[in-house]
Amino acid sequence: MKLLMNAILKFTVGLLLVSALLFLPAGSIGYINAWIFIGLLFIPMLILGTVLYIKSPGLLEKRLDVKEKENTQKGVVALSGLLFIGGFVVAGLDYRFGWSSVPTPVVIVASVILLVSYALYAELMRENAYLSRTIEVQENQKVVDTGLYGIVRHPMYAVTIWLFLSIPVVLGSWWSLLCFAPYVPIIFVRILNEEKVLESGLDGYAEYKKKVKYRILPFIW
Repeated sequence: MKLLMNAILKFTVGLLLVSALLFLPAGSIGYINAWIFIGLLFIPMLILGTVLYIKSPGLLEKRLDVKEKENTQKGVVALSGLLFIGGFVVAGLDYRFGWSSVPTPVVIVASVILLVSYALYAELMRENAYLSRTIEVQENQKVVDTGLYGIVRHPMYAVTIWLFLSIPVVLGSWWSLLCFAPYVPIIFVRILNEEKVLESGLDGYAEYKKKVKYRILPFIW
């Protein structure tokens, strides 16, 4: 029951916060792109959270834990939060003042990318029971090297980059995209620090790095 209440609370707070950050700067609840985005994000989130609560409550508990222990990761999380707040506010202002004109077909493509990214995110949670939101080596943790983890070492981050960069386009704001863009180098910093933690504390990770050479994009990085 404690886990259920925590999940409901965080879901509700997230929904209210994102709505406020979009609709208040927009000055209107008629911001259709914002409604589309909220539906695309929170409906799958609700479904995934329900499935995890029923089938894997331990993993859901890990996903709700956002307290980083590494100083580098604390900075990464703080910067990411500022980017998202700024990106949502700019998107709302963009709607109010009409700074951008994003064609409907582009919004549709971005919406598909967002949904596919979220589906892959769910698949990664199925593959990796150790997929915590914080950087740590868990008790009895083993290296996962199957599925998407056999292609790149950090498929979750690869997926989140596509997901987060699609958000401002779904919201119909090119200016918001500029706010979200620094998320990419921030994630690079997170990955490099995470690999140091895993290599020093997780048995078999050094061998896994030799087997799977690329971090998020095959043949590039």
